[in-house]
Amino acid sequence: MTTTAARATETTDRATTAPAPTTDPGRRRVSARVRILLWLLLVMAVALASVAMTTRSYLLRDVDNRINRLLTQETGEFANFEERGGDPQTGRPFTDANRLLTVFLERQYPDADEELIGLVGRAGSGPRQIRQQHDLPVALPLHRDPRAKRAVFESPESSGVLRRPEGEIRWAKVTVARQGRAPDAAFVVAFHPERERERVNDMFRTLLVISGAALLLTVGIAWAVAGRILKPVRVVRTAAAQLTEQGLTRRIPVHGNDDIAALAETFNGMLDRLERAFAAQREFVDDAGHELRTPITIVRGHLELMGDDPAEREETVRLVTDELDRMSRIVEDLLLLAKAERPDFVTPEPVQVAELTADVYVKARTLGERDWRLDGVADLEAELDPQRITQAMVQLAQNAVQHTTTGQTIRIGSRTDGPDLELYVADSGPGVQPQDAEVIFERFRRGTARRGTRGSGAGLGLSIVKAIAEGHRGRVRLYDPPDGGAGFALVLHASRAPEGDPS
Repeated sequence: MTTTAARATETTDRATTAPAPTTDPGRRRVSARVRILLWLLLVMAVALASVAMTTRSYLLRDVDNRINRLLTQETGEFANFEERGGDPQTGRPFTDANRLLTVFLERQYPDADEELIGLVGRAGSGPRQIRQQHDLPVALPLHRDPRAKRAVFESPESSGVLRRPEGEIRWAKVTVARQGRAPDAAFVVAFHPERERERVNDMFRTLLVISGAALLLTVGIAWAVAGRILKPVRVVRTAAAQLTEQGLTRRIPVHGNDDIAALAETFNGMLDRLERAFAAQREFVDDAGHELRTPITIVRGHLELMGDDPAEREETVRLVTDELDRMSRIVEDLLLLAKAERPDFVTPEPVQVAELTADVYVKARTLGERDWRLDGVADLEAELDPQRITQAMVQLAQNAVQHTTTGQTIRIGSRTDGPDLELYVADSGPGVQPQDAEVIFERFRRGTARRGTRGSGAGLGLSIVKAIAEGHRGRVRLYDPPDGGAGFALVLHASRAPEGDPS
């Protein structure tokens, strides 16, 4: 028994003082602040790049649409002039393609990147051109590129795109034919889109620069804001790293009413529970060691002084056996209190409270020669663990027997008090001193003033009763009966209505 207790104490000490697992020093951790900023940077970069690319695509499409409208407009005006116009010199419709192109081009004002050209076929060589004097800001305009002019003039299409190393040309043409002959002339509209597209690209680059500056500014602000928001988290991490069994008094200051403040409050609540648990554990270990040390000392002393006299040996064996039995009861009670922390400590089931009360009364009558009375029963069905409730009630009855004498009255009963169910044991003994009422439910505490014979208990009985009541989400209550003595009641929630009660 001594070896078992020592091993249990050693195991508890090791569990308490064992160092926390350390992280791998070779593993680099990325802080939450950096991860937030990296995700923010990635999302914003993708969003800004998508906006810039979409804007560029929209502007380029707008440029293409404008060029198409311009080509359509110019060719439509020429076709209308050819059909309805007349020679200003004769007042009659045009009969000569050269004269038609010349008169039309004299009345036109091309854009900066636009060429209006009249091409007239000539045998043995390329087409002769008619154009206005108009300087174009391009490396090689159409009117200076014979190969390009021939390709446009001889193309069977009415519009197209001419891609050259010197630059792209978007063109459209209207052929001119008189009196059923093959086309011998054409009006050509050519547009050089490089400058328009370059302006779009300049705007795109400007948008990228602005987006980059906005991204850097946002990252800077986010870095500062994230640091301010995550400061309590760093404080929690630092506090958790510095926690030891002896340093559980530190608390984290709570500011604001957000999730971080809730985290700090939760962490402080956890520290409160840990501090209470460690304090209770230390007190429990100290008290258990003290309670077990006394019988061990008694057993060792009697064994060391035991002589050869048979009567003395028999008396020593009796005393040792008695102390070993007491130690066994203490260990069993400690194991029961340890099980009280488990969620399956109680297994509730539908129980008839009247039958349970009567069973407890019958079992308790064998504990001592007292005036046992079944004081009353509650006629209802409730969700209880009958074995644990019986154990608690018998413990209360045993406690009443220890503090009464032969012939004194002990009452056992059950009753309802509003939504609560009370199962109680009341005796007519000397009662409980006021200074003892606060400590008698604690482990290994018997109070500063006893109300009767000390008995052989270790001060765990009422602690077990309290644990069983709390396992049912109830409590144990000490009260003064009308005729004196002490009364103990298990106050539980009556989850089922009395039988035959329609409510």
